[in-house]
Amino acid sequence: LKDKRAVARIQARIDRAEDGKFGDCLPVGESVSEMRIHYGPGYRVYFVQRGMELVILLAGGNESTQSKDIKTAPQLASKL
Repeated sequence: LKDKRAVARIQARIDRAEDGKFGDCLPVGESVSEMRIHYGPGYRVYFVQRGMELVILLAGGNESTQSKDIKTAPQLASKL
């Protein structure tokens, strides 16, 4: 991302999630959850939690790519 503020906000949310503070998250299926970041176009980060381990998936986007991202995230999760 070119927007440095967006990068900082996304990283801050990931850092809080590592501390167990997930904030605004919703399950999207197949053990994958969506972390919603209310900034800019509405960024999304998809993750799974396996026991005490948090795995941030290499899938993310914004509201405009949400449907595609939700389909991609479980496929990536199955490869973990």
